[in-house]
Amino acid sequence: MTISKIFNFILDLIYPRRCPYCDGILPPGGELIHTRCLEKMKLLTPPYCMKCGTAIVGSEGKLCAGCREKRHGFIRGRSLYEYRSAAESIYRFKYGNRQEYARAYAEQINEYLGGFLRNLNADAIVPIPLHKKRYAKRGYNQAQLLSREISRLSGIPEIKDLLIRARNTAPMKILSAGERQKNLKNAFIVRENSVKLKTIILVDDIYTTGATMDEAARALHEAGIPEVYFVALAGGASL
Repeated sequence: MTISKIFNFILDLIYPRRCPYCDGILPPGGELIHTRCLEKMKLLTPPYCMKCGTAIVGSEGKLCAGCREKRHGFIRGRSLYEYRSAAESIYRFKYGNRQEYARAYAEQINEYLGGFLRNLNADAIVPIPLHKKRYAKRGYNQAQLLSREISRLSGIPEIKDLLIRARNTAPMKILSAGERQKNLKNAFIVRENSVKLKTIILVDDIYTTGATMDEAARALHEAGIPEVYFVALAGGASL
């Protein structure tokens, strides 16, 4: 056993990690999700929308109803889980200080969506930012924790502060689709000179209507970045 593995084993004894699905304590130095819990967090498998990755219902075809009705700013995106199966887990990740979940989530993303990410030949991975007031209250940005771990596993560089949340927008879960779009108008700005960047992968925890990704993509396009994709932890209608 290497020194780093010994250190992590001791750290797990002092600060036990928890399973993202059941929140039960995990054995030191072992699995990141209980084997019995893996199948309960349902992967978002085909058929899914070829634009946003949302599950296709019935005979919708290659695009979901939302993507047929709306022109998105991103080229394509994928989500790992069906939202309803992972909702409680993601809630703890966002609001319950379960920051250690990010590693387990990222390993699943790398296993099931790693090929999709690497085939994009992206210049960078960029997390959807929190407004500074919300960050101060929560103490961390769950999207940035996820993007950091995805970057580590995929080898795609992370630029964690490329986007800034300029406005402290209302929580998206309380708004309709139309209200979400208005709520996010001019919400993001690009921090630095990004002229050398061509392809960006945005990272967020949940994809629903696409309003957040669209507004972030708009800001990136205006900064001269032509190709924007995304990956999300879960996709589908929120509870």
